[in-house]
Amino acid sequence: MAIEIVLNGEPRRAAEGQTVLGLLEELQLDPARVAVELERRILKKPLWGETEIRAGAEIEIVQFVGGG
Repeated sequence: MAIEIVLNGEPRRAAEGQTVLGLLEELQLDPARVAVELERRILKKPLWGETEIRAGAEIEIVQFVGGG
């Protein structure tokens, strides 16, 4: 079953019971190159695999980009 979430300000569906890490994998994002904010709080990396996304969750994912 799917739930509705808000990802980077846009509505999106996610699988019920999906973790933050699972969402990153689905989006093909390298966990080493992103920061995640859940409900306006930075979520520490060690918690990503155990933190389930709930219906209505507001998630912001910021990707780090190198430059010189």
